Amino acid sequence: MKTGFIGLGNVGGKLAGSLLRNGVDLMVHDLDADLVADFAARGAEAGDSPEAMMQRCDSVITCLPSPTASDAVLRAMLPHAGPGKTWIEMSTTDAGEVRRLGALMIQAGATAADCPVSGGCHRADTGNISIYAGCEHATFERILPLLTIMGRRVLHTGDLGSASVLKVMTNYLATANLLTLCEALTVMKAAGVDLGTAYDAIAISSGNSFVHETESQLILSGARNVNFSMDLVQKDIGLFQALAEAHDVPLEISPLVIDIMTDGQRRYGTRAQSDQIIERLEEATGLSVTAPGFPSELVDDEPEARGAEIAPRR
Repeated sequence: MKTGFIGLGNVGGKLAGSLLRNGVDLMVHDLDADLVADFAARGAEAGDSPEAMMQRCDSVITCLPSPTASDAVLRAMLPHAGPGKTWIEMSTTDAGEVRRLGALMIQAGATAADCPVSGGCHRADTGNISIYAGCEHATFERILPLLTIMGRRVLHTGDLGSASVLKVMTNYLATANLLTLCEALTVMKAAGVDLGTAYDAIAISSGNSFVHETESQLILSGARNVNFSMDLVQKDIGLFQALAEAHDVPLEISPLVIDIMTDGQRRYGTRAQSDQIIERLEEATGLSVTAPGFPSELVDDEPEARGAEIAPRR
């Protein structure tokens, strides 16, 4: 299949890079012409517009920063959609929105899938990220060869929109864990515990997590650049809170998480990196929550390999 990829940002560029590196016939498009030129220099075909992408490609993947951007791109592609065409939405977006847009594609005779990713930019770079896929099972089987190039673990989550529901849940959990880790590390610093030792103590304990093994390292090195900005965090945790409200679930922790991240944006800017949230506690205590020996950049050292479907427990 000829595959189009629209949106070559922090995550999209890495996902598209995996496709290109593994020999997929790839056409790319982005508002940043330099990103497109880089892919073209490596063998991809430059796409002039979303319209051209849908005309020329069997499947078009979008990985965009907002539901508004996804809506604009889909509406541009829609007149050229039809049988044999598939739209794969890999942005983190509202489940209701992806269902609405997907329904437009399906009405045009095409198929649609929402396929958000989870696992961090460093793993997207090596095809070692996880992918959720919400779509009809026949569509899932058709796009699985592409998904297993971009991701190591691929889970079919059910109908269109189900993957987006699960993705905002995981991002909410990751954000809440980041905030508790910030508090834990700051308290350890205040108590005089060596932070390198504290890191290892968490890593070998019941308190360990993916967020600790990644973002805690960037916090302690002082780099604080996880390639995920506070505005993107706010979008995701806001979607999770809206989902809870829509189903009359009275959450207590979620509103506090939103308040803390809102304060972080007010202090450091809407585009500040999410792990800069530690600086609120540093400012409040006068402490430097850093330690020697931690990396300034995350690198996935697991060898690249073809992914596989994860069988759900149903």
